[in-house]
Amino acid sequence: MRIVVVGGTGLVGARVVRQLKAADHEVVVAARSTGIDIVTGAGLDLALEGAQVVVDVSSPGYADPADMLRFFEAAGATLLAAEQTAGIAHHITFSAIGAERIGGGYYRGKHVQEALVAASGIPFTIVRSAPLFEYIDAILDAGRSGEAVRVPPLSVQPIATDDAARVLGRVALRDPANAIVEVSGPNIYALPDLAQQILTAAEDYRPVLVDVAAPFFGARPGVNALVTGAAVRSDDTGFEHWLQRALAPA
Repeated sequence: MRIVVVGGTGLVGARVVRQLKAADHEVVVAARSTGIDIVTGAGLDLALEGAQVVVDVSSPGYADPADMLRFFEAAGATLLAAEQTAGIAHHITFSAIGAERIGGGYYRGKHVQEALVAASGIPFTIVRSAPLFEYIDAILDAGRSGEAVRVPPLSVQPIATDDAARVLGRVALRDPANAIVEVSGPNIYALPDLAQQILTAAEDYRPVLVDVAAPFFGARPGVNALVTGAAVRSDDTGFEHWLQRALAPA
């Protein structure tokens, strides 16, 4: 199959690209660095020509909530319109567990993106993922000060990026579900405890302080908003395994 991976140079997208190429599929990497802009539409029609499947793992980052929302609105409208013209048979969106119930930050943008996909008329599968282990560092950075690290009192069920990418690759080769599926890691952690373990492993001995006002990707979820009981489990890469790999010499 010819499969377009939007955001195919990013953390998740690059892994999806490698997986699909290894299975001998023709993969188009759609990113601004490859001359394809899903906001303006530049290069998009050519990228979609002859494709059957689009996997959208694009992201504007996690800085300003208003910028995130504008990106998902604009990129979603442009990409889906181009897919309708190209006759795409299956659109896959990489989203986030909690998108439908957390009304702020990254999650608000993802909920808007999901709504655009569901209303597009294109056969789809929305894959909602638990937070990636690799993104927990971004949360710690947001809460760092000279003396401590502040994080919100959340329960999380994080997943390794490799596992999330494997799920997306498998979904891309299946028929559209026209529904939402959720994927998570095997274990539930208290975010403050997870943060302390990551800091200690990196020999950063600042204390972790629980702060209800500390943001999580620009939002303030409830304690259990990121935990799902109905997830399709990943290949079960747990935190300890992920941490060992993350700290291994390059």
